[in-house]
Amino acid sequence: MSLAVVYSRAKVGIDAPLVHVEAHLSNGLPAFSIVGLPEAAVKESKDRVRSAILNSGFEFPASRITVNLAPADLPKEGGRFDLAIALGILAASDQIPKDKFADYEFIGELALTGAIRGVAGVIPAALNATAAMRTLILPSANTEEASLSRGEHLTCDHLLEICAHLIKQQSLKGLNIIPITQEQYHGPDLAQVKGQHHAKRALEICAAGAHNLLIL
Repeated sequence: MSLAVVYSRAKVGIDAPLVHVEAHLSNGLPAFSIVGLPEAAVKESKDRVRSAILNSGFEFPASRITVNLAPADLPKEGGRFDLAIALGILAASDQIPKDKFADYEFIGELALTGAIRGVAGVIPAALNATAAMRTLILPSANTEEASLSRGEHLTCDHLLEICAHLIKQQSLKGLNIIPITQEQYHGPDLAQVKGQHHAKRALEICAAGAHNLLIL
């Protein structure tokens, strides 16, 4: 059966719900459709994915391609699903193995060359991938941000690097965990403000109690 399932993560506020990217190839006139409540940027991924696959030296299947982003009632936005869609199509067309995706999740926007661009909201995706006991493969441009999640994830710069990793020809780079240090603050201080006693007192109370504040 020409079907492959790849895991990815959506971006909903500070949450990153799991998305199953299901790629299915069937007989019929060549067509490429994406379903599962995709917004405009996700629908446009069809052209990015096609060019990225061809410019990476793979064959784009001359089949009827249907990509389902499940759950269907969750809005999908941005180019973060490009990488998972491309890998799903390559796996469904037997150009890369299908049985390598169970332990991985993928996010990243594809350039027409097959290069992988950074996306927003990486930390929630990394935290949720760790909780699900899967390794997140993400763009190298998001390395510094993702390192704050303290998870053992992998980074990449090109679609070919991931394919080589999946067939064990080469390994992807891991995150360089940045140590969290307490640094002394040397910025402006309330002691430098002359007068404004009521305003300074309000700021101190709000800071101490983590309250909201609006000063007009």
